Amino acid sequence: MKIFMHICCGPCTIYPLEVLRDEGHEVHGFFFNPNIHPFAEFKRRLASVDLLSSKMNFKIESVREYGLKEYLRQVVFHEERRCEICYEMRLSVVAQKAKEVGADAFTSTLLYSRYQKHERIRAIAERLATEHNISFFYHDFRQGWQQGIDLAIEMDLYRQPYCGCIFSEQERYDKKLRRTISQSRA
Repeated sequence: MKIFMHICCGPCTIYPLEVLRDEGHEVHGFFFNPNIHPFAEFKRRLASVDLLSSKMNFKIESVREYGLKEYLRQVVFHEERRCEICYEMRLSVVAQKAKEVGADAFTSTLLYSRYQKHERIRAIAERLATEHNISFFYHDFRQGWQQGIDLAIEMDLYRQPYCGCIFSEQERYDKKLRRTISQSRA
């Protein structure tokens, strides 16, 4: 089967790619993430995807334009639904591209992360598959979480400390701040 795989970042791609290749699928990668903030983070993730592409002999098409404005236009005043909006933004483009390139199905490395809303991703992708008349290839890649991390470290890939959006970056630092405050009181 020819599978068009949305790639959120290099490290999250390793395990799903290995699984799909081991199952005999032909996999084509597509990096499209207008949610990533700041611009320097976007560039680091692109560089990591490029490095992964060469190390794993994996063809990846990358949207290299910084798309933060469009992402923010869609999520501002809907912050409580930002993840679902973001999944929809990215996966709708992926489903459309998969159809255009003649893939049999599409999937996403978002299904590898323990931190993503897995069932929401699946529901959105299945709906988009119906809308675009292409199959969604579902696989729960989370079982390979540690294996993917170990391989990313071995490959010297940049491993990001947060999902990518400005809101997840804030949450990361807010947690750290709360922990620091809590420890200083002890």
